[in-house]
Amino acid sequence: MDVLKLLDEIEDIIEGSSTIPFAGKVLVDKDDVLDIIKEIRIKLPDEIKQAEWIKEERQRILAEAQNEADTMVEEVKLHIEEMVEQHEITKQAYERAEEITSKAQSNAKEMRIGAKEYADGLLKEVEMNLRSIIETLQKNRQELNNFK
Repeated sequence: MDVLKLLDEIEDIIEGSSTIPFAGKVLVDKDDVLDIIKEIRIKLPDEIKQAEWIKEERQRILAEAQNEADTMVEEVKLHIEEMVEQHEITKQAYERAEEITSKAQSNAKEMRIGAKEYADGLLKEVEMNLRSIIETLQKNRQELNNFK
């Protein structure tokens, strides 16, 4: 900073000036010191403005970085929620598939039992019809044999 250099110059002037014995005071060139003070006054507003700009820029960068971090955290949270939901959906899909498979196996078993019972019923009816026919045939043969 230029202001610091100018302050160093004032310090050098004071240290290089002649001292008044026993008073602890120094004699300085008034015009030299006033010229440096004028330069400080001229440069100081620029230095302050620059320092304020640096401070504001720092704050802006920090705020921007915080916003980016917040956005990233939100995106990660959403991604995790989506993954959890997808996991839950997959889990539910497997459960539903198991349920459907179980029902299909149960229905197939019921159909096999029903088909077996139906076929057994038909065969029983055919058997009864055949017995009836055999009995009728036996009666008819006996009647034929009785006519001799």
